[in-house]
Amino acid sequence: MTVDPRSVATEAVSKVPEVLFGFWVIKIAATTLGETGGDWVTMTLDLGYLVGTGIFAAIFIGLVGAQIRATRFHPFLYWGTIVATTTLGTTLADFADRSLGIGYPGGVAIVFALLGASLAIWYWIEGTISIQSVVTRRVEWFYWCTILFSQTLGTA
Repeated sequence: MTVDPRSVATEAVSKVPEVLFGFWVIKIAATTLGETGGDWVTMTLDLGYLVGTGIFAAIFIGLVGAQIRATRFHPFLYWGTIVATTTLGTTLADFADRSLGIGYPGGVAIVFALLGASLAIWYWIEGTISIQSVVTRRVEWFYWCTILFSQTLGTA
């Protein structure tokens, strides 16, 4: 007998918080903190966009790895990973615009294409892009890649 992983998803525990009023308050604070942190490292500390992107990419990879290995929802780990997507997204958008010189329209077009590809591949492989399906490691990778691209698009 073959078990469809999507049917198991309804019985598994999600590591994504419910989207209620508190979610949006924390999300706005995390986004603001992430954008401020990205600008602080790249501009105030004068490390530049490439170095800043490298720093925040390492932090993002570490936090996403920990988040995916976690067996249940950990609020500080989840929101720390959200902040990491925002800081990395900020530095990526600024790097594309200012260092690579492709401008905001070019950066937005690239990130929009990556976001669309992420969602399309996620749907093609899993058959859904529902938040309720974020209960397996593979789906979590799709989730966090999509979050990263959407955060980058939001700061571009």
